[in-house]
Amino acid sequence: MNSPVDIPFLSFIHLDRKSKSPIYLQLAQQLINAIQRGYLMPGTKIPGTRTLSNLLHLHRKTVIAAYEDLHHQGWIAIYPNKGAYVMDNKIKTSERPYDASVAWANYPAQTGYSFKQSNILDNPFEQSNCAYQFNDGTPDLRLTEIRQLSSLYSATLKSKNTLKKLGNSLHAGEYFKEQLSHYLNSSRGLHIAKHNLLITRSTEMSLYIIAQLLIEPNDVVIVGELGLFTTNMIFQKAGANIKTLPVDEQGIDINKLEENLKTTKIRMIYITPHHHYPTTVSLSAQRRIKLLQLAQAHGFIIIEDDYDYDFQYEKNIMMPLASADVNGMIIYMGSFGKSLVPSFSAGFVVAPQNLVNEMQKYLTVLDRQGDVVIEQVLGEMIAEGDIHRHLKKSLKVYQERRNNCCALLAKHFGHQVTFSIPNGGLAIWLEWNTPFSLLKLAKECLQKDLFIPKNILYQNKKTIAMRIGFGHLTTEEMEKSLTVMRSCAVV
Repeated sequence: MNSPVDIPFLSFIHLDRKSKSPIYLQLAQQLINAIQRGYLMPGTKIPGTRTLSNLLHLHRKTVIAAYEDLHHQGWIAIYPNKGAYVMDNKIKTSERPYDASVAWANYPAQTGYSFKQSNILDNPFEQSNCAYQFNDGTPDLRLTEIRQLSSLYSATLKSKNTLKKLGNSLHAGEYFKEQLSHYLNSSRGLHIAKHNLLITRSTEMSLYIIAQLLIEPNDVVIVGELGLFTTNMIFQKAGANIKTLPVDEQGIDINKLEENLKTTKIRMIYITPHHHYPTTVSLSAQRRIKLLQLAQAHGFIIIEDDYDYDFQYEKNIMMPLASADVNGMIIYMGSFGKSLVPSFSAGFVVAPQNLVNEMQKYLTVLDRQGDVVIEQVLGEMIAEGDIHRHLKKSLKVYQERRNNCCALLAKHFGHQVTFSIPNGGLAIWLEWNTPFSLLKLAKECLQKDLFIPKNILYQNKKTIAMRIGFGHLTTEEMEKSLTVMRSCAVV
């Protein structure tokens, strides 16, 4: 709601001092016109008589007379010590109380013009107020040291150096890029400098920029047969022709890809090689080597999304494909700070400098300034080793929760389900051995205060499976959730 001083009265009040009509009546009538046209909405507080008289260069008694006329006609209500308010003339009472909640009731419900509506971008995510909820694998925000983040943010915001950066968007994120390039080199075996990095708000924004820049209508993009729906939405919106490849226990089927290349020109392949989404399997070393060879031979782009690389539980960690790329065929992307609260994270893209420079043009249109303060905080967390300590501490918790979840699944469901213990990530791929309706299961669980969203359910002629996130649930919460699911799973 606008305050009285924000309303542009001079734009709709024009008094004719040469007219035979008294000024106070002209003022009253023009205020009525403003109310009728929606310039002054029901519930709006109008300026005091002294304020409006100064604004319009009138004697205060003239404004008082106009207000009294409006009040008697029922257009405004005057409350002692509160002021004057526009009334809702649809309310037929002798004393019409103002109601700010209806102030925008007359705003158009629909546009007066046509526009293209996209079914591709319909939001597939659901929300619920249930006490217990499954998801596709997210961190537990309760593990974040909020006080430490708050302290770092406050100190950074007060820094004179930060204030300078706030006014210079061109160099605002250089410190974070420098620190992040060092971090990625040491943790992922990359060999990059800060000019090989693009910093975005999220992995979705990163992928959107990549798709807009590199995909032309009808370009063929390869994804896993079971994949991430938000990724497919972005590719489809860019005009891509999406083709799928089977996924087995060694990851995406590269032999099938080789067969397709004999008859089809492929522009791009999107992979999540460390833990394929949603099945959590890792792409084998042999298939990684062959994929790189095929990309070099046929000139297609590899998008490597390491969405949960930080959550690794085994010592023999396999490095990203990007660490072995010497021909510039891979665009490596991920998120930094995923284990923190969402507002303290950032997406990143690693690519050759010429591509980063071009992507920066698109980013400038979408998000010119970026989040200077958050990027400075994240850079300092890398430099001081805080992010390493936080990850090391939280990984122990997540590993315990993974083991607990697997033990509970075996206890409650036995031979009814099949699953493998993932070597990383925050979710388990659970396959049901007997056909039954997962949607019916979700509906019955909802009645018992357990929410199972549709986006973690996978059911077709060949598959009856769920991607169950364990990271956000304590041992007790997981026990109660699986107990409810067991009571509803009549197979």
